[in-house]
Amino acid sequence: MELLIQNRSRLKIDLKKIKRWVSLILKKPGYQDSEISILFVDDEGIRVLNKNYRGKDRATDVLSFSQLEEVKNSKLQTPNSELLLGDVVISLETAKRQAKERGHSFEKEVFILLTHGIFHLLGYDHEKSRKMAAEMRRMEREIIESEYQRVKVSKP
Repeated sequence: MELLIQNRSRLKIDLKKIKRWVSLILKKPGYQDSEISILFVDDEGIRVLNKNYRGKDRATDVLSFSQLEEVKNSKLQTPNSELLLGDVVISLETAKRQAKERGHSFEKEVFILLTHGIFHLLGYDHEKSRKMAAEMRRMEREIIESEYQRVKVSKP
């Protein structure tokens, strides 16, 4: 797996844990040979992207930009080797606010958003149907519950 990470936010995040988390997420469906980029920004940075690409002039928590044409119409059913999945952009400012509102750590919120963004890259879209939204939420919850504690306590 090739992972490109940039943090353009003033908030700090443990990039080693982010790498382990992405590896765990992509390992589950079998996408170990994939390429993905992760960009951490502030609210203004994600607002600009949200306006330019989605026509929504407001900050959001996470954006995903898939490089897979077939993902736009359905879930990616089978992984390919050396697959360029795309980009996930997360506002660390929004993640920090949401973590406080939801009563868990900033790190856990970032992992939740990262999981959600990667599932979008794999073709899951909660806006397409209630069934896909429920499946996406179930899979995200399963990964968070089964793997978060292991990444949280792991040593670099």
